[in-house]
Amino acid sequence: MNKPALRRHDRSEMLHARACLHMPGGVNSPVRAFGAVGGTPPFIVSGRGNAIIDADGNTYCDYVGSWGPLILGHAHPRVVEAVVKAAGSGLSFGACHAAEIELAEAIRARMPHLELLRLVNSGTEAAMSAIRLARAATGRDKIVKFAGCYHGHADSFLVQAGSGALTFGTPSSPGVPLAVAADTLLARYNDLDSVSACFAGNTDSIACVIVEPVAGNMGVMPPRPGFLAGLRQLCDRHGALLVFDEVITGFRVHPGGAAALYGIAPDLTVLGKIIGGGLPVGAFGGRAELMRELAPLGPVYQAGTLSGNPLACAAGIATLRVLEEENPYERIDRLAVRLESGLRNAIRAAGQAGTVNRVGSMLTLFFGPEEVRSLIDAVRADTARFARWHGAMLKAGHYLPPAQFEAMFVSAAHTESDIDATIEAAGHVLNALSGDAT
Repeated sequence: MNKPALRRHDRSEMLHARACLHMPGGVNSPVRAFGAVGGTPPFIVSGRGNAIIDADGNTYCDYVGSWGPLILGHAHPRVVEAVVKAAGSGLSFGACHAAEIELAEAIRARMPHLELLRLVNSGTEAAMSAIRLARAATGRDKIVKFAGCYHGHADSFLVQAGSGALTFGTPSSPGVPLAVAADTLLARYNDLDSVSACFAGNTDSIACVIVEPVAGNMGVMPPRPGFLAGLRQLCDRHGALLVFDEVITGFRVHPGGAAALYGIAPDLTVLGKIIGGGLPVGAFGGRAELMRELAPLGPVYQAGTLSGNPLACAAGIATLRVLEEENPYERIDRLAVRLESGLRNAIRAAGQAGTVNRVGSMLTLFFGPEEVRSLIDAVRADTARFARWHGAMLKAGHYLPPAQFEAMFVSAAHTESDIDATIEAAGHVLNALSGDAT
């Protein structure tokens, strides 16, 4: 492969400077700032299929996919058509409409353990609401989360890893009260003993255990065999609820989400991303007796002006229909396996240490550790080397997540040729990096 010409970023740099005058760090979500990899983030003007184009006219093969929702690729014709049609009838009503019923029916048909559900506007809102419901239903205050799992930026979730499972968390962001953080207990992902220790030290006070069934926010991390089943058993034994955060995995790793993939039914499930087809959306649902505790049927208050937005519903319905009719999962997974294998071979051929974790169509290349099963393993990764890898791959025309601890996503719009081109570029970049000082 010929070495690509240096890509100009004059327009993106100008836009970034302008953005910094009006928005903190010039961004509306921190990872977009490229702080973990350096350089100026490209400003995207359009996307179609597997490709995005920045303000300077550079085209990239995209493995971010708006962080997971674009399983069909950018601007899928049927999704765009559905959104345009919905927009012609009105952008928002703040009232009941048929599309929100249709989206709920489509979700429940694929996830029958969601006996009732409620649409909201983001994954953060959905997770926050699910926790409130769990606390109300159990009459308990404490929750267990896993170090490295991300459930949005609500106060209860922004807690650092403690020195052990029984250590009360400390806030990982200023503005989170210590009293709030004290009700969040930390366990280690893929470590049932750490969860048992949480229960042993907090008898009758834990409302729920919330988990990403496939961790996606410390890099992709599969659950060990028996881990999710063990969580189910521990929650049942101690009268706590099990909450699956499937914002990323829902309709991504399996047509029925991670719950179907692993055969575990949680009490409550948090959804987002794919169910909105690229538009802002969230949902939470579960057993009917729990969901009936929500207003107006019960005392637990939750509301949202734009919940069930007709455009997001239209995009989500169209996306789920295409997934059902075309069933691209097997082909997407084959492509992801091809990419995983190619990256592993490229790492090995370059004489570098590292590994690739994959579940379905989501994967992460870790530099350094040769096995990553928990946050303890993940934080050993060589983030400086990842930053150099990211910058070189970007110059070669491949848009990867701008942080070591995020997931790459393969979509139905990718082809074998795309995957092979990415593997070839990765080989050249890794060989070039093999002589770098770490």
